[in-house]
Amino acid sequence: MKIFGKIICGTLGFIVGGPIGLLLGIWIGHSFDKGFNQDFGNFFEDKDPSKTQAAFFESTFAVMGHIAKADGVVKKAEIDAAEQVMLKLGLTGEKRAKAIKAFNSGKSIGFDLNAQLQGLITNCARKPSLIQMFLEIQILGATADGNISHTEMQILYQIGGAFKIPTSQIDRLVEMVIAQQSFYQSGASGGSAQANAPSIEQAYKVLGIDTSATEQEIKRAYRKLMSQHHPDKLVAKGMPEEMVKMATEKSQEIQSAYEMIKKQKGVN
Repeated sequence: MKIFGKIICGTLGFIVGGPIGLLLGIWIGHSFDKGFNQDFGNFFEDKDPSKTQAAFFESTFAVMGHIAKADGVVKKAEIDAAEQVMLKLGLTGEKRAKAIKAFNSGKSIGFDLNAQLQGLITNCARKPSLIQMFLEIQILGATADGNISHTEMQILYQIGGAFKIPTSQIDRLVEMVIAQQSFYQSGASGGSAQANAPSIEQAYKVLGIDTSATEQEIKRAYRKLMSQHHPDKLVAKGMPEEMVKMATEKSQEIQSAYEMIKKQKGVN
């Protein structure tokens, strides 16, 4: 039981306001002690960046394996998606072996999702950009076979719930990631035909906004997403450096979508 807040605030309150100040100080001190006991200790704790990186890396592939197994059978497309993430990250040797081990652990029968997420909660709860990047990677894995099943969505909701993210926000993020995939694939198809080009509707979905968005809303959405996916910022917050390439690609997709919308809207 912590009483330091009551003692300090009560003493100061008595000096300033006498008996009434004492009572007020004790009440304030009690609130401080209660808050410190619950959250403030974690807030002031200087997290070890290497622990954050390790938790993010392991959880990324373990949860991806869990989602892949959600429908009972791990499909080839889901394994390919995990391989694609490893390829994008340039994982080789020991790092690749760790990723495969985590993926296999995630698809095992006894895998405890809540226990796995606890490491992320401890190290990343106050870093929303990292959590969003984590969720986006999981959505990429979940959509590997062309759609997201009800079971996979429930897992995504469970992850969101662990970080107090509402289901509506998860739904919106899923829509954005699917749009980003479609936008990127259309742009990278290499075809010159208009039919192969990314659509303006896709561009709006990449930014997570409606086609009726105002110029101010477009710019606000763009700046927010670019800030959330800035590679240097993500690494500074504890994202493993191996994932810089993926964050950079995300930034490029957002930039391309924004440029398309600006051109269509005539925005400078």
